[in-house]
Amino acid sequence: MPEPESQNGHEPAPEPEPVLRPETETETESVPTEQTQAQLEPISESAPEPEPNPQPESEPVPTEQAQAQLEPKSESESDPAVNDADLRETTIHSNDARTNPSPNPQLRKDEGSRTFTMRELLNGLKNDSEPEREDANSPYSPEQQQQHADQNNAAMDLINSVVGVDEEGRSRQRILTFAARRYATAIERNPEDYDALYNWALVLQESADNVNPDSTSPSKDALLEEACKKYDEATRLCPTLHDAFYNWAIAISDRAKMRGRTKEAEELWKQATRNYEKAVQLNWNSPQALNNWGLALQELSAIVPAREKQKIVRTAISKFRAAIQLQFDFHRAIYNLGTVLYGLAEDTLRTGGSVSAQEVSPNELYSQSAIYIAAAHALKPNYSVRSHCLFVLSTQFSQLPLPHLKVGYLTAPPVGTMIAPHNDWKRSEFLLDHEKLQQIPREQKQVPQILSGRSVDAVNGDKKTIKVDIADIISVSACADLTLPPGAGLCIDTSHGSVYLVADSWESLDGWLDAIRLVYTIYVRGKSDVLAGIITG
Repeated sequence: MPEPESQNGHEPAPEPEPVLRPETETETESVPTEQTQAQLEPISESAPEPEPNPQPESEPVPTEQAQAQLEPKSESESDPAVNDADLRETTIHSNDARTNPSPNPQLRKDEGSRTFTMRELLNGLKNDSEPEREDANSPYSPEQQQQHADQNNAAMDLINSVVGVDEEGRSRQRILTFAARRYATAIERNPEDYDALYNWALVLQESADNVNPDSTSPSKDALLEEACKKYDEATRLCPTLHDAFYNWAIAISDRAKMRGRTKEAEELWKQATRNYEKAVQLNWNSPQALNNWGLALQELSAIVPAREKQKIVRTAISKFRAAIQLQFDFHRAIYNLGTVLYGLAEDTLRTGGSVSAQEVSPNELYSQSAIYIAAAHALKPNYSVRSHCLFVLSTQFSQLPLPHLKVGYLTAPPVGTMIAPHNDWKRSEFLLDHEKLQQIPREQKQVPQILSGRSVDAVNGDKKTIKVDIADIISVSACADLTLPPGAGLCIDTSHGSVYLVADSWESLDGWLDAIRLVYTIYVRGKSDVLAGIITG
């Protein structure tokens, strides 16, 4: 299960059992650490991807910072090739001065949405210009403005006390402090300016990343706590501000990670999951939020009582899978899903729990874990942590059916017929590699390594089998049709027509869908040679 992300990975001690941690969206990878029990933990998109001890990757909204850290911080892992979607959103917005204010404050969504460019902030800082207060135009009384000014002093004192770790950090902090003064002034004029509250929260969150690790005044936690208060107020004024819920969850996750596996951390992780859930409800098309939600659930599962753990872990799996379905090449979520499946398999074996006919066996979970980690490595091969995790899985546990990526059973119609009587459909073994999905003839005990997409017919002589070349695939989906035998239907649309198969269960179908989609995505991204190198050695 996931452990708090570590910014710097360390090589695993000479223990036979590796630990894999989840990856966060902030590009940060961790290497396996010594632990008494083997664990595979997901990486969060907010931080760099972890190594065999991978930590969750979480994705923050794009910020101007190098990367917001929060594996469960929205993309808090620091990945070499992290895009803006992997970083926490800290774009600084300012509120345009209100003109002709009405006697009563009017809150409009389009007010305060103008973005301060870095050039404007630098020019203002260079000229040492203070923001215009325009108190005369404020619809609020002087007493109200003074009250809010007093409330803002604590936050400004915190920001003013941050100096940065190095020259670059100090330069950046001067800009953040200047921006904070603008937002403080905007809020004094209009305490209901949720845009200014949101942007000020971002400044506080960014400033927390600028705090020297050895500093006690101000503490990173104090800045994050103040940022959370601003996010809370902004979302109270504008309940549809999904970016605020997302970054608020990242800030809460950062606070939780400072507290280890304590009761206080448990409450913070629960709050973070609620905020990620709200962010996804308001903006469902966000794979980063789903990935970070999964990471927060993973962290929570490591703290809650054992009886609650498996339900939370399975919920985390569904979030990672949903993130991948939105973005098939989302390597962080793919890796995190692999690590959480590994952890689930370990827990099942450790507790000696029985597996019902509807559940996936530990061996199958190990195999699925290896598939996702292999796919993540193929999409992002410059992450040494993933290659190490894959090495551990393929050598110590032999979880990949080399020289293939996946081998399993599907029910198929007679070769050459798309529709056939249910009695004619037969359950047979299929293999999947970087080139094809291929049916294995019953007589063929073992598929030779030389088998390739173009040599199957030659090897099998006149024995025809179902074969789908990855290059011919158009789409892959689940299907339910009365012409298919009972079960979990699988439809593969190709340039030569559709191929219908039936999986043993819906969970098994999820594994086939993900595996085929991942291989196709890797092919489209031009990384098939990397995957081929993994499965052929």
